[in-house]
Amino acid sequence: MPVHMTRRAAIVGAGASVPSLAFGQAAKPQLGRPTSVITRPARKWGRFAPPDIYPDPDVLTIDKSFNRYLVGLTAIHRMWTGFQWAEGPAWSGEGRYVVFSDVKGNTQYRYVWESGRVDPFRKPSYNSNGNSFDFQGRQLSTQDFFRRVVRWEPDGSMTVIADRFEGKPLNSPNDLVPHPDGSIWFTDPPYGALLSEGHPDASGGRANPDGLYNPDLGDLGVGLIGGTKQTLPTNTYRWDPRDGLAVVVPGEDVLNPNGLCFSPDYKTLYLISTGPGPGQTVGGKGVVYAFDVQGKTLANKRLFTDCMVDGVHCGPDGMRADRAGNLWIGSNAPLGYAGATVWNAAGRLIGRIRLPEVCANLCFAGPKRDVLFMTASQSIYLLRVNVQGAAPG
Repeated sequence: MPVHMTRRAAIVGAGASVPSLAFGQAAKPQLGRPTSVITRPARKWGRFAPPDIYPDPDVLTIDKSFNRYLVGLTAIHRMWTGFQWAEGPAWSGEGRYVVFSDVKGNTQYRYVWESGRVDPFRKPSYNSNGNSFDFQGRQLSTQDFFRRVVRWEPDGSMTVIADRFEGKPLNSPNDLVPHPDGSIWFTDPPYGALLSEGHPDASGGRANPDGLYNPDLGDLGVGLIGGTKQTLPTNTYRWDPRDGLAVVVPGEDVLNPNGLCFSPDYKTLYLISTGPGPGQTVGGKGVVYAFDVQGKTLANKRLFTDCMVDGVHCGPDGMRADRAGNLWIGSNAPLGYAGATVWNAAGRLIGRIRLPEVCANLCFAGPKRDVLFMTASQSIYLLRVNVQGAAPG
């Protein structure tokens, strides 16, 4: 063997096989696994938490059509925490803030877009729940305590839109949406009669049959609504300044209506039915219905989705539609399914967003209305998306 020929060259020249490491190749590098809500340890949240890798492992594409609505280089951010039950977010385009409710905390908050600050906006809020903004930019709110729907005028005064129907007090208006014709549509389940979320029934009422609760304790408006009891079915209503209040979905057709929204063209109304409230043994099934809008009325009720994902019920509460006609729905479910689900106009699941808390409600926020703002139990979360919200608020 010539002295200049190496042993490796000799072997290769002879056609012998050589393990790859014999050539000095490095072993395949170990790949990290991004932390998410389902990993152990789970991902950390907050201002000083480690940064998250892009794309976010907790934003799940179920159908490839969902990819069009995602921004790859972004992540879910928890912006604030410490609430008791965050609900009812709505975006003010003129004010450039999100208003939302801490129902149990009896406070309405405002998330200021430029600074990211969260400040009390109205305290007490009288257990405000759902919020929206009409086509004139006026804030609309439901108040569990007073069992009514109100509107805040530009000069700061408040107008009571509805607190009674046919002479009887409403149960506890929950969510509401404006229509371009000037009307306001809202749901009226019984949840505001809970001791922690509003004003209990007077003794003998459905939610206080044995007088266990004293509704006067802690009541800053004693006498204003004293003696109120649940007397109406859990209807869904339409109000306008000309015709007043009318039932559009009777309580027996959709028990315990909760979140609602219109399709982008206002030809369809989506309506969520949720579980038993105080004094009830039977509630809704936690599903979403769709109706055809026919002027001032609705027709052709049908099941849109049962909110079942992988055999897990992702209990719906509030929702919003985007400009493509998809529905983004808060999910009350176990860890791994808590957060939000996204369904196309045909009722097909196309995406999921996993959060470490159940999510009651959401809206599209930001100057471009391309940031999903999620109120999830004790915290608020933001996710930039590649689609815009369809309606005011």
